[in-house]
Order: sequence, then C-alpha cells, then structure tokens
Amino acid sequence: MNSLHDPDGLRLPIKLDSTSNGEFEPLPLDHYAKLANDLAMEAAATNAKRLGQSRREFLVSTCGVASTLLAFNAAQAAGGRTGGRYALAPEAALEEEVAVAAVSGDEFIFDVQGHFVNPEGAWLKSVPDGAKPLSGMPAASCSLANGPSPRAYLNCIGPEAFVKDVFMDSDTDVMVLSFVPSTREGEPLTIEEAASTREIVAQLEGTHRLLLHGRVNPNQAGDIEDMQRLKEGFGISAWKTYTQWGPEGKGFFFTDEDTGVRFLETARELAVPVIAVHKGIPFGQQSYEHSLCTDIGPAAKRFPDLSFLIYHSGFIPGQAEGPYDPERNEGIDGLVKTVLENGLSHGSNVYAELGSTWRFLMRDPDSAAHALGKMLKYLGEDNVLWGTDSIWYGSPQDQIQAFRAFEISEELQEKHGYPALTPEIKAKVFGLNALKPYNIERSEIQGKLSKDAVDTARLAYRPMADPHYSTLGPKTRREFLNLMKWTGGNHA
Repeated sequence: MNSLHDPDGLRLPIKLDSTSNGEFEPLPLDHYAKLANDLAMEAAATNAKRLGQSRREFLVSTCGVASTLLAFNAAQAAGGRTGGRYALAPEAALEEEVAVAAVSGDEFIFDVQGHFVNPEGAWLKSVPDGAKPLSGMPAASCSLANGPSPRAYLNCIGPEAFVKDVFMDSDTDVMVLSFVPSTREGEPLTIEEAASTREIVAQLEGTHRLLLHGRVNPNQAGDIEDMQRLKEGFGISAWKTYTQWGPEGKGFFFTDEDTGVRFLETARELAVPVIAVHKGIPFGQQSYEHSLCTDIGPAAKRFPDLSFLIYHSGFIPGQAEGPYDPERNEGIDGLVKTVLENGLSHGSNVYAELGSTWRFLMRDPDSAAHALGKMLKYLGEDNVLWGTDSIWYGSPQDQIQAFRAFEISEELQEKHGYPALTPEIKAKVFGLNALKPYNIERSEIQGKLSKDAVDTARLAYRPMADPHYSTLGPKTRREFLNLMKWTGGNHA
C-alpha cells in the first residue's frame, strides 16, 4: 500500500491523546489510556503479521479499528473500569465481517459542530513578518505543509483539509460550520470565509452538506444589529454564541434583558430560531459563572419557540462524570438540573450536544457511560445531538466508529435507570435528532445527498483511502498558549 500518510503504521485509527479543541488546556492521558495505546500498537503488529499485511495496511482496515478498540477494552478492564465498553467480539480483530458489523454502518450522520482556521485570513495581518503562526501546533508537520508560501502548513487546518477529513475520510453526511468568540475585527474565520468553504463543497454539487452558523456576541457592540445581514446575506441556519465570552472579559446570561433576552428576541423576529451556545469547557476562572447552564432552563421556558443546542452539554474536561447529583451545578449535572427545575425534560427545546465531550470521554468509558446515560434519561433520546468539533481532532471517523461500538453496562442501566444504547438510539443521536431543530425533512435531505457528487467521489476514494490519523489541535500547554497567542487570546 502506497501511503502519503504514516506509511510505517505508527498512528492508530482510534485516536486517544491529549489534543484539545483550543478551548481548554490539554490534559495528559492517564495510565490506563496510555496502556490502551500501547496494547493497541502491540496488537496491530501481531495481527498484521497473522494476516500477512503491513502494519499500515492492517490499521486502515476495519479489523485495525476493531483491534484498537479491543485493546482499549483490555486496558480499561485492567483498571477496573467496567461501566462502559466497546462491544466487539474478539474475532473482530481478524475477521472483516465481524469487524464491519461492529464499527461500520449506514446511519445518517449530521454533525452539528465543525471548525477550521482560514490559512489566508485577515487575522494574519497582525503577525510580524517572518513569524510562523501556530507553528508549534501538531498541524505544522502534516503532509500539506509543503508549498510556495512559508505559511503553507496552515492549509493543514484550512478548508480543503476540512473537506477531506469530514466528507472523504469519515461517514459524515452533513456538517454545520461554526465559529469562535472574537472581536469583530479579530475573527480567525469570518462569515465571508466560511461561505467560501461552502462553495468548495458546492463545487462537488454537495450544496446541502454544509450549513453555516452566524456568530453573535450580544454583549459586543454591533453584533445584534448585524444579525439581519447574516441572515439575508449568508443564509445562516442558526446562531452561535458564547455566554462566557465578552470583549471586556465579562460574559452574559440569556436572562439578562439588555443582552441575552434582546438577542433571543431578535432571533425570534428574524425567524432563525436555533441557538447554539457553548456551555461547559470553561475558559478558566474569568466569568466562570457564565459557562454554567444555570440560565438555560429559564430561557428555554420563556422562549419555547426557540431551540437551544447546548454545545458540549456543560461538560468540564478533567471532572469525572458520575450519577446525576442535584447538588452539583457543574458539568452535565448542571444541564440536567436546569432542565428538570424548569419542567422541560424529554422532547423539550433543549438539546445536549457532544462536540469535544464524546471525544474526551472516549478515553474514560465509565464517565462516558454516565454522561450518555444521564443525557438520555433526563433530556430524552430525541434530545441528544452528534457533534465532533472537527477539524482539531482530525477526521471525525474514529469518534463515529467508537460511538457505534460503545455500550453502557447492564449494571449501570439497572442501578441508575439508563437506557441501553440501541442501534435505534444511536441513529437518532448520529443525525435524526438534529433534523427537528434545523427544520429539515429526512426524506428530502437524504434524497438530495444520495448519489450526489460528494457521494460519488467518496465511493471512488474509499478503496484507495489514505487517512492521516492525525489530530491537529494543541496537545501540550505550550501548543495551547501558542494558539492563544496567534488568535489574539481568542478560543478556537
């Protein structure tokens, strides 16, 4: 197999590492996550030899994926973590049909959170001549780094890489391109640049595959007034906001009349009734209270005609998730609490979103089982949305495959009333649930996607697929601070 990426097979298809999405300082892997990677590499060498393949050939196969997840199970079991696991038979490591049954699928996948950096954007104007923005990032060593420009490596986290990772190297059908909090002058990605990426997809006739958010910080002068332009000029599908962010370092609540309420009333007036809000993954202690979900319940109750998509579900990296604790107003418990206290619960206009949350939980199956179990039990199986925060984590395919195989133990189901993760529930989470807030008909969208040029290109590419299996976001504190430096202190 000729590969431009990792020809020696040194990268695993399911990526457990310390990569951050740029919104939190990377957290090192614990002993059992490191053990999982070690066992997976050992298994890859052994199984590749048994099948007469190179290690790279084995790792890009479905058996390579299954073998990796089985190694993860072994490592977690060694640590006594049995609340969640990846449900695969041992034979899946060597038998393709068994592996395919566990980690492949034909679900409709609607990813409601994606990001990238514009490699030629206005945000680079403030970079001194000769400087290399983001050069300390893992992306700086990717295969797209060579080019005529000294900053060509930024293409590795740019729009073309985004399209390949999302639409060629993963099973994602539809992606929502989102935004970061920033001043109006310092956006690492503007709405105009995001619209240009939509045109890249449109060139493949995939015009229905990429939706756009409009970034609104209602505590920033001019943002609410700009909402009509965003709607009319760019056909945005939802609004993206960060309650913890503010140009003066202070956030806002949706219950604040002069900012949050005014923003929600304007969204209603403009008939774009979807609010995607970052909650959890706090930006340190500054305005920390605004990162909590306290205001979600009251706002959703006051504005029942709006849909609130709670990005990250309130999750806080580094804090383990356990059974619901009403005394804890942080993490996913904070989201559950505000929903219950306001009588919203199942089928409401509040949705828990998994971007970065699931990716982080993949390395802690016990926390993953509690997190998913709580969302499904208290918000309902129709109110959990798929998101991956790609492109910082590279292609989202590993997140998809891991979720397909994941299960909550019967013990936790019986003890805490969590539902089983059935194929029907997973299909809802993967994409069907997002159709309601985005007001998209399933038959219509799937009809438009079937056999379009993206689908045709993907089918032609898959037999010769060459995924890079890299993550592109910061992996260390130094890389994280470098990212903050070159984005003006903004969070990605």
